[in-house]
Amino acid sequence: MTSFRARLERAPLIAILRGITPDEAESIGAALIEAKFEIIEVPLNSPAPLATIERLAGRFGNSALIGAGTVLSADDVDAVSDAGGRLIVMPHADATVVRRAKARNLACIPGFATPTEAFAAIAAGADALKLFPAEGSSPAVLKSLRAVLPRDVPTIPVGGMDERSFDAWLAGGAAGFGIGSALYKPGVTADALRARAHALIAAFKKSLPH
Repeated sequence: MTSFRARLERAPLIAILRGITPDEAESIGAALIEAKFEIIEVPLNSPAPLATIERLAGRFGNSALIGAGTVLSADDVDAVSDAGGRLIVMPHADATVVRRAKARNLACIPGFATPTEAFAAIAAGADALKLFPAEGSSPAVLKSLRAVLPRDVPTIPVGGMDERSFDAWLAGGAAGFGIGSALYKPGVTADALRARAHALIAAFKKSLPH
């Protein structure tokens, strides 16, 4: 199975599908896979998120890393794993949740806003760090954090990210981006999402250092 790190390096944009329903899962998932997204997150405050994760994982589990966002407890980790999810994304840095994710052999991206939270999450086994909410931080802050954080732990800004964000945050040391409402909003058609996904990936590639 392709590792989280390999997928992030190959496809550094994470699709955040807040509000998706199970009936949309396969059409939206297919559009994202076609556009070369490889990491897909269904926040647990979406309608029937575990059913959506089960459908996505069953159809696309070999092509993408499918999992959950807004994971708040160890019990949530178990439910996601039982539904076939292989990724846990958190808004916070609760070490208990991180350790449960790693015990279930899941990739885990806890959220952090301070160095203390970041290092606690790394000590618990985090695979990457989610700088959240990125609107409350800045590329300059990320650059300072990257000077002290382990080089092999990717940092991913999440919150308000779109193609206008890429240049400055990449210069600050971002390894990728979580893309929510700039990519998916409830009710969007698969065709519209596919076009948006292609546009975001093209913009990201243009922002990479040459």
